[in-house]
Amino acid sequence: MESVRARGEAAIRDLRRLPKAHLHLHFTGSMRSETLLDLADKYGVHLPEALRSGEPPQLRATDERGWFRFQRLYDIARSCLRTPEDIQRLVREAAEEDVRDGSRWLEIQVDPTSYAPRLGGLIPALEIILDAVHSASRDTGLGIRVLVAANRMKHPLDARTLARLAVRYADRGVIGFGLSNDERRGFARDFDRAFAIAREGGLLAAPHGGELSGPASVRDCLDDLHAGRVGHGVRAAEDPVLLSRLASRGVTCEVCPASNVALGVYEKPEDVPLRALFDAGVPMALGADDPLLFGARLAAQYEIARTAHGFTDAELAELARQSVRGSCAPQDEQQRLLAEIDAWLAA
Repeated sequence: MESVRARGEAAIRDLRRLPKAHLHLHFTGSMRSETLLDLADKYGVHLPEALRSGEPPQLRATDERGWFRFQRLYDIARSCLRTPEDIQRLVREAAEEDVRDGSRWLEIQVDPTSYAPRLGGLIPALEIILDAVHSASRDTGLGIRVLVAANRMKHPLDARTLARLAVRYADRGVIGFGLSNDERRGFARDFDRAFAIAREGGLLAAPHGGELSGPASVRDCLDDLHAGRVGHGVRAAEDPVLLSRLASRGVTCEVCPASNVALGVYEKPEDVPLRALFDAGVPMALGADDPLLFGARLAAQYEIARTAHGFTDAELAELARQSVRGSCAPQDEQQRLLAEIDAWLAA
């Protein structure tokens, strides 16, 4: 009877009111569906039905054809971002959505080379993005920083250029350096010099790994890129030794349950190994990844932990704490957020 009562009380707490940090959100993928429709109409961009319907497209990226379709949809959406005003709108709305879901700190990931052709070049593109971040943070009260990410489908020399640029803007809101796109292509070690440049410049190393590829991909992030955080990392659950290593080093995995299911990494929410990582002591920061394409924002990830994996409110609060501790927020900000999480649990 006591356990039933505890579960009933736990369900009362609103997960949108749980303070948390959001550490895995891609730039274009943060866009609202209605904003994409507005911009496509504005610029005369033909959107496929998968992007016009307002419903998450059916995606399965576990094979090359499925990943190509995912990337094609993403590229079409990105082509609708053409002016500084478009960038301002995207970041402001992403911040509003995060605040609505209880986020107090957001680290948004972007490859500025993707936007440079329409925004006057690489440096102007990054400056426009950072200006938009500053304005959105001021207007919404959400702490926002930027993680510059290289594309592993491009040459490693391009990544070095991006790493140097990221370091140059470390005092303007850039806090980390990442590596995204299909981890099944190329080797993490090809980008080791770019990550060394970023780390030497004081930036967090946060490459993607352990999503489309297995535990070896996570090990490569640790061994070759000296990752302080891993984007996704869920496939580490297949290797108990690797789980122990992540836990002992305190390397936070940015786990995105809805994305994992949408892309076919796991068949259903119950299959995402949240409990395995949590019980092994691996720090996690739940993230939305690309809500434009996956249809679920930040609070929904915590709802998956609650409903599909039986996480209690005390455990959900611990997940929120792990997201804060894994962030690049200043220590005083982290302490304030941790106190707010305790207050949510005590309510």
